[in-house]
Amino acid sequence: MAVVAPIALVLLLELVRQSTIGEISLWNRILLDGVAVAVLMVMCVSLVRAIGRMQTRLERHNRELLALHGAGLDVTAELSLDAVLNKVVEQARGLVGARYGALSVVNDDGSIQTFITSGVTHEQREKIGPPPVGHGLLGVVLREGERLRLTNIGKDARSSGFPENHPVMRSLLAVPIVCKGPFKGNLYLSEKNNSIEFTPSDEETLVRFAVQAAIAIDNAHLHRQVADLAVAQERLRIAHEMHDGIAQVLGYVSTKVQAATEYIRQNKTEEGLGQLRELGSAAREAYGDVREAIVDLRTLPGPSQSFEEVLRDYADRWMDQTGIATQLIVDTTLALTPGMELQLVRIIQESLTNIRKHAKATTAKIDLRRRNGKLFLTVTDDGVGITPNSKSPSVFPRFGMATMRERTESIGGTFAIESTPGSGTVVRVEVPLPGS
Repeated sequence: MAVVAPIALVLLLELVRQSTIGEISLWNRILLDGVAVAVLMVMCVSLVRAIGRMQTRLERHNRELLALHGAGLDVTAELSLDAVLNKVVEQARGLVGARYGALSVVNDDGSIQTFITSGVTHEQREKIGPPPVGHGLLGVVLREGERLRLTNIGKDARSSGFPENHPVMRSLLAVPIVCKGPFKGNLYLSEKNNSIEFTPSDEETLVRFAVQAAIAIDNAHLHRQVADLAVAQERLRIAHEMHDGIAQVLGYVSTKVQAATEYIRQNKTEEGLGQLRELGSAAREAYGDVREAIVDLRTLPGPSQSFEEVLRDYADRWMDQTGIATQLIVDTTLALTPGMELQLVRIIQESLTNIRKHAKATTAKIDLRRRNGKLFLTVTDDGVGITPNSKSPSVFPRFGMATMRERTESIGGTFAIESTPGSGTVVRVEVPLPGS
């Protein structure tokens, strides 16, 4: 258009002049050329304006896609469901340019289970009162494909008004978040910045973002289910270990009681008392093992606590029970699967159990760091170390080292123990990180 159209117009005018007018005066030729120039200028200006409008639309569309992509990446990077829901509201508000945002988690009967807000301070929330229960426009359950875009909320017949101290809200944009999992909810935006209403383009942007939000929410649900399943399986495994240990204790008790009874029957009192002393020592050890196993059952990562929180709580309790000064260092940038978190917690627990029972240590240190795409775990103590070919003084062997090695290998890692008699012990675990 920019090249062919002007040339074609000039040729057309020249042909018209020659075929209809013939020879004309200089002034008439100048007049015709002036008309041609004027038409060409109008065409060029119109063409430039059209290209400018197209460029503006493309730039706005590209900005929207980049913002949508960034918001989607930020939301899907989270694995905690609560964190995902909060980020969905924040990112949606920033993406469309709204002053206020909210997300309602809806029950099957239409009532609101959870209501998350953005753009409203904690103090404002307190003044407004309890969260909504599902009346008015917030009670409208939006299904797939349904949307709300209102210029004035108060003029809608379904509106039930606002409670006292509620911020002024006129415009509304709402879309459903349609998930494959059990989540049901609506995403609301109100009061577009620098405008009295939301545009159809805002609506389409929010719909596209709601699709990515649904994927992130489903992913968080699956992550929670995987974590719950891993914890349940580990609890079952610990329960089996406790059952086997109790059976072993009962067998040992039975043997010692029979021996003590026989010695007493033969009037060998000292030998009988020796058997009873061994029995008492074994009972105390068994009690400690069972008590520790119960603590282990309760100290497993899950939705309610992060990996770091679980380790810190366990280390604090273990230090209080044993009196061994314990230091914990955890890299907060670690991103681990539920299975890795679970096995690492159990490896640390087993290492600390060995320190309590055998090391005679005064200090212990747990260190988890990321380096070159791998996780490095070390559990160090300043105890007596391991003497070559020595046997554990425990009456009930638990094969702790073999168990830790198996757990490490189950998550693709390597396990090693370094120890010098009298100089303490270091347990080393090296595991490739996901995505590295």
